[in-house]
Amino acid sequence: MENFNINQLVFNSDGLIPTIAQEKSTNEILMLAYSNQNSIQMTIETKKAHFWSRSKKKLWQKGETSGNKLNIINIYTDCDSDTLIFEVELEKDGACHTGSKSCFYKKLEL
Repeated sequence: MENFNINQLVFNSDGLIPTIAQEKSTNEILMLAYSNQNSIQMTIETKKAHFWSRSKKKLWQKGETSGNKLNIINIYTDCDSDTLIFEVELEKDGACHTGSKSCFYKKLEL
């Protein structure tokens, strides 16, 4: 495992990087959101997942309204340093604001 620092991350033209939240105990993908440098710094400082809301144009802590907070265990980047994974533990039973454990609960029929 190779270490990285925040200065090595590659952000898009809006200053954002896609961020996947993955549950540590099950490896289940819980959600996808976007981070910027400020949200990553808040995540590191608080050990709680913070993201940048593209629709509201503001920093938000996951679970600030739903209560579905995500505790950070580790942060990984991919080989290109343009995507993050937040390895997390759930504070409650779910991550999705709908009440589902994961935001990925809809399946396309093939």
